[in-house]
Amino acid sequence: MARPRYASSSGPRPPALSPISRTVGQLVAETLQEYGKHFWVALPLGLVVAIADQVSFGLDVAGRIGVLLVAAPFFSAAFAVGSALVSETRPSPRTWALAILVGTVVFIPAAFLFPWFALAAVVMLALFGNAVPAIVMEQRSPLGAVRRSIEVARADLVHALAGLATLVIMFGIVRLAMGFLLRQQADNTVRVAIFLADTVLGPVLFLGGALLFVDLRARVGTTREERLAARRAEHCATK
Repeated sequence: MARPRYASSSGPRPPALSPISRTVGQLVAETLQEYGKHFWVALPLGLVVAIADQVSFGLDVAGRIGVLLVAAPFFSAAFAVGSALVSETRPSPRTWALAILVGTVVFIPAAFLFPWFALAAVVMLALFGNAVPAIVMEQRSPLGAVRRSIEVARADLVHALAGLATLVIMFGIVRLAMGFLLRQQADNTVRVAIFLADTVLGPVLFLGGALLFVDLRARVGTTREERLAARRAEHCATK
């Protein structure tokens, strides 16, 4: 009996859609591409997530909120680094300081929401969290960065919410699966498996958030119909 034949790849990966028309699925794909390009530089960003997760392990809600509040500056710093990697810029010390300060202030309300109602925290960050990349990529002032964050989120609120929620959900699901696999394959303890999973997957949150800002700022001043038309035109151009 003849063996079945399968079609082989006929060329390189098709080009991604531009930020103005990129879908949530392509946002995830481009995030992974960006992670691969900056893997060794981005990997330490996951330690912020991993350490915070380890400290909060077994704590009650109040304890987890406290850990998130203490970790807020470190999360903001990791987001600023992710934004610098995505935009390939080298911010000044003043820009770093402003990004961490504003990011910390913005993250505080989300820290209180995450242990109770994670979706509300995602909404909060979708509206105000883009202040960090606004400072890193556009050199905005603190107040200007917050205004810019609201502006870009309103440009395509569905993409802002869906993009961030997808990154968080993907992180959670893959983290659970990876932690279970590591426990089964290497006989690690639960905490070690979770630490390794958090370290490897954590950078996806920061790089993906920065790319989401790139998408949203490209959509400022556009309508949904214009974005759909651009997407159709790009699809036709790649065929």
